[in-house]
Amino acid sequence: MSELLKKSHVSSAELETLLQEREAGKTDFLLVDVREQMEYNMGHVKGVDMLKPTSTFQSWAEEFLKTNRDKTVIFTCRTDHRSGNVQRVFQQNGMANVINHAGGIVSYRGEIERS
Repeated sequence: MSELLKKSHVSSAELETLLQEREAGKTDFLLVDVREQMEYNMGHVKGVDMLKPTSTFQSWAEEFLKTNRDKTVIFTCRTDHRSGNVQRVFQQNGMANVINHAGGIVSYRGEIERS
């Protein structure tokens, strides 16, 4: 497993590296975008596994925790504020391997997809 996945946050450059490693089968993690659907549609990091908007956090958080408690999860958003908040909540609820994408999509220079 990549040493980067042991950090509490990763930069955009590190996220690009991790996505390349995952594509090559060298590492495994979930990349979760916590922005809103409209923001996601305007452009998201290529490789996002799921969209989980913070506006509906109450409706998905408990099930997400149950399903993904033992997985490594990287949260991303626009700047890293919302993803950082989501990271803290999951850490406080026993999820050990949660990582915040520092700088968010505004700092990301890798491939962007649009819906």
